[in-house]
Amino acid sequence: MSVLSPYRVLDLATERGLLCGQLLGDMGADVIKVEPPGGSSARSIGPFFNDQPHPDRSLYWWAYNRSKRSITLDLEREQGRDIFRRLAARADFLIESDNPGYLAERGLAFPDLSAINPRLIYASITAFGQDGPKASYADSDLIIMAAGGPLILAGDENRPPVRLSVPQAYLHACADTAVAMLAANHERVRTGLGQYIDVAAQQSVGMATQSYILAAALGSSEARRMAGGIKFGPLDIQLVWPAKDGYVAMTMLFGSALGVFTRRFMHYLCEQGFCDEATRDKDWIQYGEMLFDGSEPISEFERIKEIARTFTRSHTKDELLQLSVERGLLITPVTTIDEVVESTQLESRNYFQNVEHPELGASFRYPGPFVKFGATPIEYRRRPPTVGEHNREIYEAELGFSPREVSELKQKGII
Repeated sequence: MSVLSPYRVLDLATERGLLCGQLLGDMGADVIKVEPPGGSSARSIGPFFNDQPHPDRSLYWWAYNRSKRSITLDLEREQGRDIFRRLAARADFLIESDNPGYLAERGLAFPDLSAINPRLIYASITAFGQDGPKASYADSDLIIMAAGGPLILAGDENRPPVRLSVPQAYLHACADTAVAMLAANHERVRTGLGQYIDVAAQQSVGMATQSYILAAALGSSEARRMAGGIKFGPLDIQLVWPAKDGYVAMTMLFGSALGVFTRRFMHYLCEQGFCDEATRDKDWIQYGEMLFDGSEPISEFERIKEIARTFTRSHTKDELLQLSVERGLLITPVTTIDEVVESTQLESRNYFQNVEHPELGASFRYPGPFVKFGATPIEYRRRPPTVGEHNREIYEAELGFSPREVSELKQKGII
């Protein structure tokens, strides 16, 4: 028995919301991916296995559709919508990510389906939410990350901000949606009723700005972007430092919480001959205040940063990590993809999982479960489904259509 077994999820999500269904599926829910005949548009997103474009070879599709079953169904036609209402009558959750109003125009909005199944929990994932002046705006990851705040900190200080190479906004929204659906399920246990959940990706990514989105409005110095760090007032705070064999992330900041680590670091640099005692003995707790009030010139901070760079550049990432552990410093390696794949930490936790793809006669290493449950561990029960792979299984065995009727639906293009 898995955590969410035997709950059933109808997944209508476009490429915006696929991760949400996978999270619920990994936890044991029976997730039925409802795709238009021919397959979801997300199947056309590359890269593709062996560089062969095909609906069942999209690595994007594989990444977000594990632990689901797939049926095809044309919701543009009334017969298809009637079949979908039969599915909704016996479902526990529904996820969709179309533009606001799209499903309402087809009689498949929350009020329509709740009238059939009052227990249904129905979640919509969109860029700006279901209402407000921007509800119908076009969107992209770049737009949402800018509207939500994080983008302003990405990129070089002397150039416009840049997008992250892997879209992030809807992934945040999907995780928030999954949490909200489980909370709504808890409420349903008490009342017996489902409810509607409206998730705006703009608001989800707002939480990814840490406190910066609020701090400036409350009088703090505004954080600004800088390559390998962040600009804070007049200070260039370097967060990524060169190592002999790559880069490390190192926090060299001040104040009562972080200044103690900087003090330890400077004592070690002095022991190793990288700086003199006067540099070592600066007040690293109050150092930020000294820079802001001008009692310590910015040029002196830049001199100290160069000392730190010289030190990190003379050591490997492993050496710096070991030093961090031994001395209680805030240094950690910036790993490459190969290092992540070969990570002994991830290997010890059996993170990567081999998933069989019988249709290709091969197995592939997938990233592991997002969480480890002590009593009901996540198992990858299903590889991402091929287009309409479970049509007969669901239409015949669960909805009671005869094989002839299913064949007719296929001939008509309904499924």
